Amino acid sequence: MTATTTAPLATTPVRTVKQPSARLRAWAARGPLLPALVFMIVVTQLPFVATLVISFFDWNSLYPKARRFTGVDNYRQVLTDADLRHSVWTTVLLTVAVVLASLVLGLALALLLDRRFRGRGVVRTLLIAPFLVVPVAAALLWKHVLYNPEYGLFNGLLHYVGGPQPDSISHTPLLAVEASLVWQWTPFMMLILLAGLQSRDQQQIEAARVDGASDWQIFRHLTLPHLRRYLELGALLGSIYIVQNFDAVFTITSGGLGTANLPYTVYQTFYQAHENGLASAAGVLVVIGSIIITTFALRVVSSLFREEASRA
Repeated sequence: MTATTTAPLATTPVRTVKQPSARLRAWAARGPLLPALVFMIVVTQLPFVATLVISFFDWNSLYPKARRFTGVDNYRQVLTDADLRHSVWTTVLLTVAVVLASLVLGLALALLLDRRFRGRGVVRTLLIAPFLVVPVAAALLWKHVLYNPEYGLFNGLLHYVGGPQPDSISHTPLLAVEASLVWQWTPFMMLILLAGLQSRDQQQIEAARVDGASDWQIFRHLTLPHLRRYLELGALLGSIYIVQNFDAVFTITSGGLGTANLPYTVYQTFYQAHENGLASAAGVLVVIGSIIITTFALRVVSSLFREEASRA
């Protein structure tokens, strides 16, 4: 019996595939977003940088060769000029009034739509419609269809009941602008608050009803605390828009009768007075105010997401 010897098998070396680093994978995931990011920077950030640079110059477009660097003089003038300070106060008053009125009406409508009744879908669609109207078209609607002293709907109804027929835009100009903005922004607040109402813990509500709590007690001690974040979010998002609102003021009153807010004053300074540097300084202040409000809005949104994630 002969012993057979077998030759050892040749082993082929195993090639290890090097995995890409985490940073490379992150850049590969973000790569498709780079064109959009570059486009956003070109369209938004570069013009803002140009505006920031112009704001440090005394620059009248009628005399372009006479421009000179003045530092923060334009900002000092914006903050000390009586007309500009009045426009800042008008902006604050307009924003606070519109946001508060929209929140109260939006909450009332959200509580109504949170109940089940026949035709709720149709009512919801009709209530959302004002928010979908183009802002300029909405302002024209209020100016000519509702406010006009000769053929407007409001004065027509007052004439039908034998009441006075005032010129609302002349007598209460700021209130006229506020009413049009409240009409347009109440549906937005309603949608946010309705989402908050539908995210409540229904078992907690039913337990409170079993314990004998009234509707007012449930609203005060359960619903309202739950809606606090949603109220803050609606107030912040509404403030971001109203601070920058231009359409309603320009269309309804043309900035007259003490209704010129800061964006309209920027428009007047730039297009009528041709003061590019002064208008740029005022515009930068508007952007800074919007960024401050947006920062708080983002914090509220992130806290809402964390609450929903923890609840899930």
